[in-house]
Amino acid sequence: MHRTRVRTFLYPALAVLLLVALALSLAACGGQQPTATQAPKEEPTKAMEEKPAEQPTQAPAEEKPAEKEITLAIEHFSVIEGTTWSGAHDRAGKRIAEKYPNVKYIYREEVGPDSTVPFAEELIAEGANIVIGNAEFMGLPLKDIADKHPDVLFGSVIASDLTTKPNFVRFFPRQYQALYLEGLVAAALTKTGNIGVVSAFPSVQVIRRQAGFTLGVQDGAKLLNKDVKIYVKYVGDWYNPTEEREIAKTLIDQYKVDVLTQQSDSGSPLDVATEAGIWYVGKDMDIVGEYGWSSTDTVAISFDTRWEVIYDMMVQAMMKGEKPETILYPGMESTFTLADGTVETTVDIMNDGKVGVDAISPKADVPQEIKDLVAQRREQMMKGEWDPFTAHAFVSNGTGLELEGSPVPEKGTEVKPEGEAPTVEWLLSKFNFDLEGVTILD
Repeated sequence: MHRTRVRTFLYPALAVLLLVALALSLAACGGQQPTATQAPKEEPTKAMEEKPAEQPTQAPAEEKPAEKEITLAIEHFSVIEGTTWSGAHDRAGKRIAEKYPNVKYIYREEVGPDSTVPFAEELIAEGANIVIGNAEFMGLPLKDIADKHPDVLFGSVIASDLTTKPNFVRFFPRQYQALYLEGLVAAALTKTGNIGVVSAFPSVQVIRRQAGFTLGVQDGAKLLNKDVKIYVKYVGDWYNPTEEREIAKTLIDQYKVDVLTQQSDSGSPLDVATEAGIWYVGKDMDIVGEYGWSSTDTVAISFDTRWEVIYDMMVQAMMKGEKPETILYPGMESTFTLADGTVETTVDIMNDGKVGVDAISPKADVPQEIKDLVAQRREQMMKGEWDPFTAHAFVSNGTGLELEGSPVPEKGTEVKPEGEAPTVEWLLSKFNFDLEGVTILD
């Protein structure tokens, strides 16, 4: 719009006419008209000023998919109550179920090889989608039904057989790491220089665990400048309370051992150690803190196995719709967080509810240099920086177990040099000889 300016020097009549024309022009162009792309501007009213601004409309929250329902079933080869092996597996199942609201734990006890598959079918019918055999001799038959149940994850402890399938997992914890720490303590405890082991029978699993203990004893003895002997006598079975008692008594009476441990499953060796007033080193569980067996007057230290670390690997894989690795062999570098927030390693030394160096009995006369070495090696293994089987050479004692294609190496043979890490396959299936320095009794 153009504004016309009227000059006052015009004649009056002409000025009047011009003013009339100007008024008509102003009326005709009284402001911009709205176009198709521009809405007329609306003056705010009081009602509009008082009306709260509209909030942006939120899309309905996306519902989180329900967690997959998992039922963990464990077939225990023995009874649960009063045992450290099956007791630890049972505790693991309960701890997994306590942590995850979508996981249920069910089980069967005293399962032999002939009943493994029938019980497994029952457990699957009850909803089990993870089925475990907690010993190799009765867990291996699960492989025979793995193809029949492709959506079920099966698993079995390893003794020496490494048979696997995509849904048949084999596993074992690196217990030898905690046994090494026990060996350091045992070397410090003995006054006679004689340590006794009540053992089940020669097998890769037993030999491997005894090797961890042996290396610990030897390192502890070297540090303290002591001459320490290890005597091993076999029972011929995992669980034979009468025979285990007799062997324990023989080791004390004839070989003057004053520190006793075992690679068998009954409580008889502990009973004998208590009666004789000598030190006992425990296995599989914190027997004082968990079961109230004996006291720290007799039990110097135990190692505790947390099978839940391994079971959690299977549960986590199933939750993600994946398959875990078919061979699981975790050590102290792997952990599981309990429902209460406690973080635990796969294996550790324990006693009366205490963990680590604090677990050594307060009654035990263990020099500070041994405690310091226990603390150092434990921390290094938890960080994955050190391992006794890598650090030490493996020199054959000339005794052990003949395997097909793997005879026992002659005494004095260095099978593995120090600083070299043995393969998982070799440790789990080929370690068939005792380490030099052990006396195997007939």
